[in-house]
Amino acid sequence: MTRVCLVGAEDATLRYELLSRETAREALSTYDLSEPFVNTVAVETVSLGAAVSLLNDLNWYLVRFAADAFVLEPSVSRSEWLSRDLAAAVRDGDVDAGDTDRFLKVYGVVESGEDGENDENDQNNENGEDADGGEGGESRPALVEPMFVTRTGDELPAYDLREVSDTLVVRVTESEFGA
Repeated sequence: MTRVCLVGAEDATLRYELLSRETAREALSTYDLSEPFVNTVAVETVSLGAAVSLLNDLNWYLVRFAADAFVLEPSVSRSEWLSRDLAAAVRDGDVDAGDTDRFLKVYGVVESGEDGENDENDQNNENGEDADGGEGGESRPALVEPMFVTRTGDELPAYDLREVSDTLVVRVTESEFGA
């Protein structure tokens, strides 16, 4: 299965913004939504083509309410995500899957509440459950400042913008890297 993860902009509660609008709600209605990180929405699709198609269907909302969108395609990598542009290029055959691992955007991952990260979106709903349907009070990790790096060998450069518990690697196009 191919996964899609949408990261909300700082000034938007992404899940609310998507589900409060009929067209976006309908586009997402066939998927089980999850929130792996604070202010994100993730879904599993059947293929890379379906993932890119979903992102295209949601484009109007992503431009307004999302900071980033990426795709985890197991045929390319089981642990590194693809940016939306790179996923589309791989799907269209413009970029070979084996040539996607040079330019990277590395997010730090912290537990919500760490380093001054507080999450107004982490509030419980009226049933005492969090957005994933879990018990209230569970904290989700948060993505923080992305760092652009170039892979020159087998080793991934260390994330050094702040102390983090983990990292999330997103492969990007050369044009996204230089932007």
